[in-house]
Amino acid sequence: MTIILYDIPSTYKENTFSPNTWKARLALNLKGLPYKTQWVELPDIEPLYKKLGLAPVDENSNGSPFYTIPILHDPATGVYVAESILIAEYLEKTYPDTPSLFPYDTLALQAAFVKASRSLIFAANQFTLPVTLVKLNSSSAEHIRRTREPLFGKTVEEILPTGEQAVVEWAKVQEEFNKIDGWYAKNGGEGSFLLGDTLSWADFVILSILLWLKTIFGEGSGKWKEIAAWNGGRWQKLLEELNQYTTIFI
Repeated sequence: MTIILYDIPSTYKENTFSPNTWKARLALNLKGLPYKTQWVELPDIEPLYKKLGLAPVDENSNGSPFYTIPILHDPATGVYVAESILIAEYLEKTYPDTPSLFPYDTLALQAAFVKASRSLIFAANQFTLPVTLVKLNSSSAEHIRRTREPLFGKTVEEILPTGEQAVVEWAKVQEEFNKIDGWYAKNGGEGSFLLGDTLSWADFVILSILLWLKTIFGEGSGKWKEIAAWNGGRWQKLLEELNQYTTIFI
């Protein structure tokens, strides 16, 4: 039976762009589990949660419920799971004879890694959100404006840094990559992955961010070329080594 992965559509090539959904997709691809994508516009996510009887995964800064994609439905068990790391844990337990996402019993450590790496997404958001907005379908774009602009206190277009401020803020993105590069360097140069020669969930977390930024900015853009060259080309190399897991099943 084919697993269903819920994702957010856009006008980008093959639609997908969300780093959170990429993580779940990469996990499915690693494990060789057949799946297909079902597209859900942003304003339809909360009604979908309620229809499926799923609890919100978190709270927004104002205390309101937070509903997010991805959601995975496994017809073989009848289970619905929301949020990427919970999806990874479900797949690991349900399909133990497939390649492991958390080798050497590293689930707890990798969960901490995921939380620590979120600061990279936060640093990049001010550059990516205004670009993403114009690539979303109208209902999702309107949802972004309605929900994000009050949090920022400005329009989405005004979020994008300009001039000297853009230089300062972009340097913060590079600082976050430098931090992660330092973590990777702790493997003593043994292999390209966080655990040396052993691929794990942590590598997919970083890969999902790279795929997101490459899609948003465009492969030929100056920003992406900078990222690809940072840290001795580590990120471009990681993309190339893990390219086999980036197939998108529609």
